[in-house]
Amino acid sequence: MAVRGWRPAAAAIAAARPGGGGPGGAPGPAPALERAPEAGAGAAAPATAALYVHWPYCRKRCSYCNFNKYVVPVVDEAAVRACLVREARTLLRLSQVQSVTSVFFGGGTPSLASPGTIAAVLEAVAGVAHLPAGTEVTLEANPSSASTPRLAGFRAAGVNRLSVGVQSLDDAELRLLGREHTAAEARGAVEVARELFPGRTSIDLIFGLPGQSRGAWARGLEAALGLCDDHVSLYQLTLERGTALAAQVWGGALPTPPQDLLADMYQTARTMLVAAGFRHYEVSNFARKGALSTHNLSYWRAEQYIGVGPGAHGRFVPRGEGGHSREARVQTLEPDNWMREVQSQGHGTRRRVVLSPLEQLEELLALGLRTDEGVTRERWGCFSPQLSLEAVFGAPGEAKALQEQGWLILDSGGLRCTMKGLALLDSLLPDLLCQLQRCWAPPAMPEEGSCARLQHPEEDPVGGSGAGGEAVGRSGLAGAVSRNIQSQNR
Repeated sequence: MAVRGWRPAAAAIAAARPGGGGPGGAPGPAPALERAPEAGAGAAAPATAALYVHWPYCRKRCSYCNFNKYVVPVVDEAAVRACLVREARTLLRLSQVQSVTSVFFGGGTPSLASPGTIAAVLEAVAGVAHLPAGTEVTLEANPSSASTPRLAGFRAAGVNRLSVGVQSLDDAELRLLGREHTAAEARGAVEVARELFPGRTSIDLIFGLPGQSRGAWARGLEAALGLCDDHVSLYQLTLERGTALAAQVWGGALPTPPQDLLADMYQTARTMLVAAGFRHYEVSNFARKGALSTHNLSYWRAEQYIGVGPGAHGRFVPRGEGGHSREARVQTLEPDNWMREVQSQGHGTRRRVVLSPLEQLEELLALGLRTDEGVTRERWGCFSPQLSLEAVFGAPGEAKALQEQGWLILDSGGLRCTMKGLALLDSLLPDLLCQLQRCWAPPAMPEEGSCARLQHPEEDPVGGSGAGGEAVGRSGLAGAVSRNIQSQNR
């Protein structure tokens, strides 16, 4: 099925290749923020949004996974496709978004869906909102469902960026993780992906496995860099309640990796990647040749995004309902229930919460500080035109102390972590949030030391699916490389 009016033009395809001016161009700063001021902060809602589409099905559940995935004997793909199409149309109309800045198909295992389903969703999006030629359209793929004909079909459907769930290039580690592919299959899938999506292939790798040594991790990473040097996402293994791997470790059958070793592994990876020319643009993410993920940047910059599919999360202003404030939305978790709701009312939104201006600033701070650009003054001003970054974090207090200790920087560009501060972000955030809360509404704040705790989107009681992006939260170095907003998509 063709997607009308937005398929990549020859120039856009050329720009994706090295030297073409897009992801293949020379490294440089992250794309500048080009959004209208955010609603909920006293200004009009932006007319743009990113779109995440969740495919909830897998062939098997990996030993470490507790995300919103389902293993079923048969998937009624026609019914799922119809519901994804209908919900995408409904939520885009509800948001009154005029232009979609990126699309991400996550899961689950979206490479198990047919190219026809991907094309149908993209055509539906293009029928409701502007989907410019060359818009980043990413699909997550497992090596076991990434044959050449299948990936070529996804490219013909409109996908122009692939995120491959490699996780490891060691067969013993893959078996421990419960992956269904081998190291050879992973290499083959990445090689095909780079031929079909030149300059726009990303790979996921996991470190901190039980029994894994620093040397083994370094060797595996070196092998991966020889395979793909566009974009790499690194995730520290997190033992999740209810998973087979956690039960083995907590039961004593497998060793618990020491925290110092995990920190050394992360630092080793960062050193190797930076030396290889990668930009460490977010806690878990590294890119060469400008191949940053546009979609993930929209989350970290607290821009609008719409979540479609079972358990998907969103952040947008429902203008079509007369709304004027940004809402946090969660779609119904279980696929069959979600489909019934979509069929009856056009969408399966199970939970919606209006975010206060303070809550929006808390999210902006927690997510923006994950990036090397941090929270820019321009972006902060969109959410808080009356209270400047300097007024909150330049005054004597916790933030000033963190700056003096070399963890934080506040300058003309905005607020950001130093490299050593980035590795300990979750340890720094509570103090920063307390200072923000006191400055925002002093009379209403609890006593010092008892500041309200920020609830991240992934802490909603809906499992692990939602917003999307390959920056999935299996990271946990000193708590900083912890679950982030993209962890909702797996």
